Amino acid sequence: LLISVVGIYRYDTDTYQCYRENQLHLLENLLIDSPLIIGFNHRRFDMPVLQPYVNMDALQLPMLDIMEEITEKIGHRVSLDSVAQATLNLGKTGDGLDAIEYFRQGDWEKLESYCLNDVKVTKEVYEYGVREGRVFYMSRDGSEKREVRVDWEQSPALETEMTVNQYNLGF
Repeated sequence: LLISVVGIYRYDTDTYQCYRENQLHLLENLLIDSPLIIGFNHRRFDMPVLQPYVNMDALQLPMLDIMEEITEKIGHRVSLDSVAQATLNLGKTGDGLDAIEYFRQGDWEKLESYCLNDVKVTKEVYEYGVREGRVFYMSRDGSEKREVRVDWEQSPALETEMTVNQYNLGF
């Protein structure tokens, strides 16, 4: 898999930013300097995809993987959309197939918007968990909202989310 766009939220500057594949070298120092990298399924997916682009072991960076934390407590994986719907009453603006279509169409504005929406949702789930000591998810059949306790601390963190695809961008 290759990266089309990486979206981040920087707590230190209160800004959202996107990096395209040819700009990833600019992201490397931010990752190294971050006290904590927050994401959803980024330990098993995003960071391994990022690894070929950086001169470090991306899996050794300090991370809080929200999906991993929830999975350890409830015994099965949940989607970001399930957690966002149940916790915040808002969801993602699309799915990975939408991102692939935006990429195929060369619609970078929509691709970046999709990616940054995931970043925003992940950030808001994290902040809710810090504030309330819990987040929610929907049962597998979608009929019941369930609670999971979390013990996340507020950290001056870098929150990342990556949109990836399997197409060579030609950079």
